Amino acid sequence: MADKTILRSLAGEVLPTPPIWMMRQAGRYLPEYRATRAQAGDFLSLCYAPELAAEVTLQPIRRYGFDAAILFADILLVPQALGADLWFVTGEGPRLSTITSAADLNQLKPTADIHDTLNPVYETVSRLSKALPDETTLIGFAGAPWTVATYMIAGRGTPDQGPAHALMQNDVAVFDALMERLVDATAEYLIAQVKAGAEVLKIFDSWAGSLDDAAFEKYSRQPAEEIIRRVHKAVGKVPMICFPRGGSQAGYEAFAKTEGVSCLALGQDADVAWAARALQPHVCVQGNLDPGHMVTGGAALVQDVDDICAALSGGPHIFNLGHGITPDADPDHVHTMIDAVRRRPAAPLANAG
Repeated sequence: MADKTILRSLAGEVLPTPPIWMMRQAGRYLPEYRATRAQAGDFLSLCYAPELAAEVTLQPIRRYGFDAAILFADILLVPQALGADLWFVTGEGPRLSTITSAADLNQLKPTADIHDTLNPVYETVSRLSKALPDETTLIGFAGAPWTVATYMIAGRGTPDQGPAHALMQNDVAVFDALMERLVDATAEYLIAQVKAGAEVLKIFDSWAGSLDDAAFEKYSRQPAEEIIRRVHKAVGKVPMICFPRGGSQAGYEAFAKTEGVSCLALGQDADVAWAARALQPHVCVQGNLDPGHMVTGGAALVQDVDDICAALSGGPHIFNLGHGITPDADPDHVHTMIDAVRRRPAAPLANAG
């Protein structure tokens, strides 16, 4: 059986060199991605074309030899599958029809119907499970209910998630009902990805940092816990990575003790020394190089790689960025990062906490 280092780290093993992959590793910084997207015609067409979506997922594996591939898709495919209108405005990002009332909620499709829209995504997963090198782990993913809800309520991305916070305060019944629908749909979506061949799942809560401690517990950690419970009940103990980006240290520590969480991804601002003390005794830690280094490169990139790897060398660690790579990144700097991780002096083996 192939030596899948990602799976070993997620199981709690401390490796002398951490495995590595990169959020948004298939994307606009790569010329081969831009060519394939042009072939698809537009972003959503690319997401729903299994042959092309598999191709862009494989491109960074061919170029860089990452230890994992992550499914090429978008977190907003789930609201579209529930019946929301979804389109992308060039240079501005996604737009959706809004959910702000009980009447809007009632227009959504039943959760059981989401697979009619999402079947092409599952075909992409199936293609990848057959096409990836034996040593490469396939990661499926979904957006967390809170983060997806912020887009559905506002109809677009917002700097402070204000519309979602307002609905949470002013009509808690509608807000909670939307969150429940998203928990249901997200669990079903992730279960289907595992059945199609995904080996690891990741839940992206990109806007968790805008929640206060009580709301973080109710609307970030608890929904993730319920999704994981349902996934594990349906398909077994698939490893789960959670990314409550911007959460407080107390919030992260609560996630680390949540049953079924295998790994916590850190944003670039998280303190890795604290993560080593507070998180690694419980879970694998993923992260957390500043994506800006992929633009600027240089000695600072290598130094920060060394510092992160050294700080997290005593526990299970998957090297990654603190958020997704940006379109203006230099592909050569990705090579520099990978070389810095893999060529640095190997840390002595330690027992997992």
